[in-house]
Formats: sequence, C-alpha cells, structure tokens
Amino acid sequence: MVSVMPVTVYPPAEDGGRRVRIGDHFVGIAYGVTDIAAFVQEAGLQDWDEMDVVRSGLIEWRGGGPDVWKR
Repeated sequence: MVSVMPVTVYPPAEDGGRRVRIGDHFVGIAYGVTDIAAFVQEAGLQDWDEMDVVRSGLIEWRGGGPDVWKR
C-alpha cells in the first residue's frame, strides 16, 4: 500500500514554474497540472490524472490554485 504524503505547490516564479514538494522532498518544477500529476504518479499514485490534482484536498496550493501559473 502506498502511503499518502502531503503535496505542496509553491507560488509561481518569474517564468511561471511552480516548485513542487512531496513529503520532505522537492521533486521538481511544474508548469501545469500535467507536471504535478506526473510527479504524484512517480511518487506512487499511478492512477492519478490532472483532474485528481485539481480536486484533491491532499495538495496545498500556495500563491494561487491550479489555475495560477503566472506571477
């Protein structure tokens, strides 16, 4: 069974990318919800897609929600 770790998406940088942390580790820079879905899949939730990312209460969005990608 995969343990669920908190996901934090940080505010957009100048280029629109948002740092993503899963648990205690930064996993990359996302430029859209597709990137976040890929990071979550790599962390063990293979059946997640973009809609899961948008709807999930497990994801903490800082500096705007899933529709904010520009500073």
